[in-house]
Amino acid sequence: MADEGPVDDVALDEVVRFTSELIRIDTTNRGGGDCQERPAAEYVAERLAEAGLEPVMLERTPGRTNVVARIEGTDPSADALLVHGHLDVVPAEAADWSVHPFSGEVRDGVVWGRGAVDMKNMDAMVLSVVRAWARGGVRPRRDIVIAYTADEEASAVDGSGFLADEHPELFEGCTEGISESGAFTFHAGPGMNLYPIAAGERGTAWLKLTARGKAGHGSKVNRANAVSRLAAAVARIGDYEWPVRLTPTVRAALRELAALHGIEADPYARDFDVDDLLVKLGPAAALVESTVRNSANPTMLDAGYKVNVIPGEATAYVDGRMLPGGEEEFRETLDRLTGPDVEWEFHHREVPLQAPVDSPTFTKLRAAVERFDPDGHAVPYCMAGGTDAKQFSRLGITGYGFSPLKLPPGFDYYALFHGVDERIPVDSLHFGVRVLDHYLQSA
Repeated sequence: MADEGPVDDVALDEVVRFTSELIRIDTTNRGGGDCQERPAAEYVAERLAEAGLEPVMLERTPGRTNVVARIEGTDPSADALLVHGHLDVVPAEAADWSVHPFSGEVRDGVVWGRGAVDMKNMDAMVLSVVRAWARGGVRPRRDIVIAYTADEEASAVDGSGFLADEHPELFEGCTEGISESGAFTFHAGPGMNLYPIAAGERGTAWLKLTARGKAGHGSKVNRANAVSRLAAAVARIGDYEWPVRLTPTVRAALRELAALHGIEADPYARDFDVDDLLVKLGPAAALVESTVRNSANPTMLDAGYKVNVIPGEATAYVDGRMLPGGEEEFRETLDRLTGPDVEWEFHHREVPLQAPVDSPTFTKLRAAVERFDPDGHAVPYCMAGGTDAKQFSRLGITGYGFSPLKLPPGFDYYALFHGVDERIPVDSLHFGVRVLDHYLQSA
């Protein structure tokens, strides 16, 4: 094992305990403002204060609490680094789980519960590293701003959006940031352990579709049926095949994945066939297949109040995602697919992001992972969804997805995001603490 620096047995014990205890604090975000992050915010603020920091707790809405603290670096001329994680989690139905989702149970070397993957594991790892530094008298080179946010699992209006818009001074000097959904083990085949580091995100385009027509009796002919109009538009959207649009991050990912698989492919060539390469990549295709195109998936329908009454209005919601530079095409396509009888609007919208993969920061992120897993291969990728990095980008902060975890074969990290029986191995948390400590000191 490489030099662990100030990471001691206390740090390794604490990361497990913190993960478990944070899971036990139910911070379910049901949307529409139905969430209370304050108990978890108080928990992390207390742990930070015990490490000698001065955390600030901020709320836009009572109970929707954010925590921000700054660690002063040794080089005052260096740009600051933001390390952020959200405190809220998506709902969980206890009856579907093997253990109660808010038990935080540690069993057979695994921590169970909602948030074990998304993302109370990373929240705990940051706490563990900071406290190890305090015990060891360690200071990073650059200032590090730590932010624990509310509301990431909904609109972020009470979380990172509020912080970026109302408290930008807390992030003064921050030019880059790291957070969730990157540097986890992706088993692409026997002996091929990949660590995808996120250097981009598709933009969020949640849509509301509204069809209006003529209300009437269900037994009568109706050529202006709002439900029929809406259903036709939803079907067109669901069936549409979006064209390939490759961003620099995705091209870099495809190039590295092809090389690791011994496949001759040039993602920069004019005749490059991305779908052909995806077939050849096997399991690794999952890292990029959702980010080579825009997308729009119908998710919700609402119409009518009685079976024999044709309503005058029907609505639907669509989860759309836009690649960097793809917004104009996205708008034009939705106008065409919805047609003249259905209106659409953005229900919630956030920008796509792109970060350089040839930057010194990405090089250090890659090196930190491979230092602690010399047989692993860190590769760039673009997230299909989004994170709080979108809101912090308003402050000029370039975001990377980096919450390191070494996962055993057969552990389906993607399936556990928002899934049943969410859990994380203790050894994975230990790996993450070591990698984070090394990277944050060298950043």
